[in-house]
Amino acid sequence: MCLGIPMEVRAVDGFSARCCAKGIEREVSLFLLPDDPVTIGDFVLVHVGYAIQKMTPHQARSAWELFDEVLATEGVDRGA
Repeated sequence: MCLGIPMEVRAVDGFSARCCAKGIEREVSLFLLPDDPVTIGDFVLVHVGYAIQKMTPHQARSAWELFDEVLATEGVDRGA
C-alpha cells in the first residue's frame, strides 16, 4: 500500500517546493506536475518526496481527518 500525504505549498522554486503538513516542513519535487502549475497556498498530495497531484483544501482536510482517526484508534489499541 502506498501512502500520500496532503501538504500545503509554502514556497516554490522551479521544480521544487517547500511544503508543510501538521507543522512538519519538507522539500518536495514538482517534477511530476509539469503541466499543472503549483503556487503558494496550493495543496498537493506528496508521495516519497514528489507531489503527485494537486488537491483542494477540502480534500486535504478530509484526508487529514481520516489520518487523525486512524492514529487515534492506533493509540487506543496500543494502550489495551
